[in-house]
Amino acid sequence: MKKVLITFAALALIASVSSCRETETKTEEGVEAAAEAVEATTEDAVDAVDAAAEDAVEAVEEAAEEAVEAVDGHTDAH
Repeated sequence: MKKVLITFAALALIASVSSCRETETKTEEGVEAAAEAVEATTEDAVDAVDAAAEDAVEAVEEAAEEAVEAVDGHTDAH
């Protein structure tokens, strides 16, 4: 009877150790996936900010050109 109990205890210990390893592996995979998602989201955000900055620069340049043309047109009319 002792051998049966000891065998059962040993099997339970082995099962719990392998279960912990699986959990650790799944946790590591989850952390890696989350890190990759954060990296991708950060890259997308940086790209969006860059595009918005370029659009803003173009808009300011166009507005400055229009202002110069308006001033030139106004002074030529007088």
